[in-house]
Amino acid sequence: MSTYRFDALLRPRSLALVGASGREGSLGRAILDNLRAAGFPGPIFLVNPNRDTVDGAPCAARIADLSAVPDLVVIGAPPERVPEIVDDAGRTGAGAAVILTARLGLGADDPGPRAQAIARSHGLRLLGPDSAGLAVPGHRLDASLFAHAPAPGDLALVSQSGTVAAAIVEWAVRHGAGFSAVLSLGGACDVDVADCLDHFAGDLRTRAILLCLDRVEDARRFMSAARAAARAKPVVVLRAGRHAPDARRPVTHTGALARPDAVYAAAFRRAGLLAVQDLDEMFSAAETLGRQRPFPGHRLAILTNGRGIGLLAADRLADSGGTLAQVTPADGFGAENPIDLGIEAGGPAFAAALEPLLADRASDAVLAIHVPTARSDAAAVAQAIAGTVTRVRRGQTRKKPVFAVSLGEEAAAVAALSEAGIPRFATDSEAIEGFLHLVRYREAQDDLMRTPDSLPRDFTVDSEAARGIVARALRQGASWLDPVAVAGLLTAYGIATVPLVLAPDVDAAAAAAWPIIAGGGLVALKVVSPDVVHKSDIGGVHLDLASEADVREAARSILARARRERPDARIAGFAVQPMVRKGQRRELIAGLAEDPTFGPVVVFGRGGTAVEVIDDRALGLPPLDLALARDLIGRTRVARRLAAYRDVPAADLSAIALTLVKLAQLAADLPQVRELDINPLLADETGVVALDARVRLGRGPERVRRGRGHPRFAIRPYPTEWVRTMTLKGRAIRVRPVRPEDEPLFRAFFAEIDPEDVRLRFFAPVRDFSHAFLARLTQLDYARAIAFVALADAEAGPQTMLGAVRLHADANRDSGEFAILVRSDARGTGLAYALMRLMLDWARFEGILSVEGTVLSENRPMLAVCRRLGFSQVRDPDDAGVVKVRLGLTPAA
Repeated sequence: MSTYRFDALLRPRSLALVGASGREGSLGRAILDNLRAAGFPGPIFLVNPNRDTVDGAPCAARIADLSAVPDLVVIGAPPERVPEIVDDAGRTGAGAAVILTARLGLGADDPGPRAQAIARSHGLRLLGPDSAGLAVPGHRLDASLFAHAPAPGDLALVSQSGTVAAAIVEWAVRHGAGFSAVLSLGGACDVDVADCLDHFAGDLRTRAILLCLDRVEDARRFMSAARAAARAKPVVVLRAGRHAPDARRPVTHTGALARPDAVYAAAFRRAGLLAVQDLDEMFSAAETLGRQRPFPGHRLAILTNGRGIGLLAADRLADSGGTLAQVTPADGFGAENPIDLGIEAGGPAFAAALEPLLADRASDAVLAIHVPTARSDAAAVAQAIAGTVTRVRRGQTRKKPVFAVSLGEEAAAVAALSEAGIPRFATDSEAIEGFLHLVRYREAQDDLMRTPDSLPRDFTVDSEAARGIVARALRQGASWLDPVAVAGLLTAYGIATVPLVLAPDVDAAAAAAWPIIAGGGLVALKVVSPDVVHKSDIGGVHLDLASEADVREAARSILARARRERPDARIAGFAVQPMVRKGQRRELIAGLAEDPTFGPVVVFGRGGTAVEVIDDRALGLPPLDLALARDLIGRTRVARRLAAYRDVPAADLSAIALTLVKLAQLAADLPQVRELDINPLLADETGVVALDARVRLGRGPERVRRGRGHPRFAIRPYPTEWVRTMTLKGRAIRVRPVRPEDEPLFRAFFAEIDPEDVRLRFFAPVRDFSHAFLARLTQLDYARAIAFVALADAEAGPQTMLGAVRLHADANRDSGEFAILVRSDARGTGLAYALMRLMLDWARFEGILSVEGTVLSENRPMLAVCRRLGFSQVRDPDDAGVVKVRLGLTPAA
């Protein structure tokens, strides 16, 4: 339901407290006290069937008995009464309810699920159960169990844990940080993290969002909402329980490497969220984001009154991957960074040194550290820093960020820095952390807006052959592909493998080895068993075999040890391969694992038998493009070994990245593949080859996603099923969904199109088609938006973009807003009508109930197309030059 009725939840005009009480220490009393202390502006109705009054105020027995319908109902009643109260609230027309009551159960007949079903039938939004409440300081609403009321501000805090939310509120009270809203989700039977992200992403009162969670229930909804929110504003996430016991039982190396905490980290990164590790870091992020906007650049200048403390800050910056600026020399100090003003430096010295640093283009931010001494007053220094920053910023278009460390708690110092909007930290370590939070957030935004490399033109896969391999294995009841089938599967996706012969017995193994030996090669012999995943664990791999006798002896040895150590294992035979020398090749691991929350995960790292001990790996959620694959590689330590060193040429990084993209495509094509393990994947300057691999199958999706798209992907992949070829006025036009790598195509389109056409589309002249502008047009979350591009001459020569149409669904997916732009020379061909028809087909398929748009009244061709398609047309009462068009839709089956 997303943001439906969030106005009743967060900005109610009236509310009812069910379970109101005058008894000290009771839940009802605590909530009532907080509501009154906050000064809620509307009526507060009290409901308690056992009382006529509370503190002299009248008390109703039921919500239905109230003199007016409350927007919000706060419930602090016993568990067995909650469903009845929710029904009462829904029947009377309340918009939302907060359930503070805990232990409502999860069974079908328990109060929790019954209350959820009742609320849904009435369209009543529920926060909770087991919620610590919510607070909206700007609306003077505090319906929470927090010890102190949050102060007004522009941070939104959303927490699954009530105690974590309370801890952050306490910290904020002490540090002067404020919130646009604080929500404790509790059991989240209705309002969840994704709903809150959708709301606060568009909330003008919220500048940054803080998330505290321990689980994600619906990965697809979460990822879609998180990616949309992160494009709009900073989102900081703290996950509790990162090291909880892993309930999975992975059997491959890639499965073991894809631990839940690593998968969550990969998901947060892919969504553009800033992940922190603990409350201290969350507080540091809150302090920074509450007072400083993200900024371009990463070079830090450090100004201090002590060389030692400055060097400690520089060391922490280097240890954390930050960059120390090469500052420009100025009067009073040289080019050395940190800049030491001396232990006696007071306010005038800090002010004199800070002013040129704020103007210096060689740094992107300044950290001012002051250690109080007998001759250097903290309050005076803080006031000097604050005054200088405030004065200099008045004349700057780009206001350079300043961070402050004041090793003291003088109220005057704290107040001066706070009033100037300067983040203040107690230690240099916290300040460096706060600076890097903003740097990494900006980098995440750059990653979200990055244009990926185009895939090679020869990137093709034989998905039908791959599906046949998997289908045959499943018909035979196999849960593991045999080595020949594995080789065939990898070959279908263009991943090179070592030739292999499957031999059923000792004699057959010797016969298969003979051609290799006769050619002067050596043989590798491996046991083949559906019950033995790691062959080396039972001595099931023999290498460097130089004769048939060696092969026979090795085969007998493998059988004897297998019978001794795994008597229950079914031995299907032996895999015979020519030996491949590692030489200067790097041993890598690449594959797929299955996460119970986020579905398929691509795994990459350093390979070998000790892969789990070394634990050098990075994870990524499919689908992948080459840019994401390269980022995945770069997050491992083994990435440094892929570069050239001494007499070893650099490995072919493009071939490795393309292999990861192919694996992500395999996961999209074959939902039955549960785990895929290539270990080792050998890489050198000539490319990659899979030396050994295994594939585990499953008969049906372990967790099917609701809605359209891949049944197990948390992120909707590129919708290839919507590619079309149209013939318009005898001309073949190829229409397909927009891809991120289409940015150059759009840039060329806007460079050639008539400026008047651009004005009709954007309602104003547009002269700067920047990377950020074009990235927003081409980088789509296919779960909530689509854009179709029309191309001419797609089969031969350069592609010419003729036009595009896009539709963006609202958070509730009830309606979508369209926009369309077609070249002047394509008018009269029916292209605009065809693009609109295709967009409407997609909207029906996705279950969107209406499509709306805004058209300039002078754009008569577009209005004619809308009229032909059945859109209603109404003049905008606020702007006579604009027409609002709308079409109701019936969702496709």
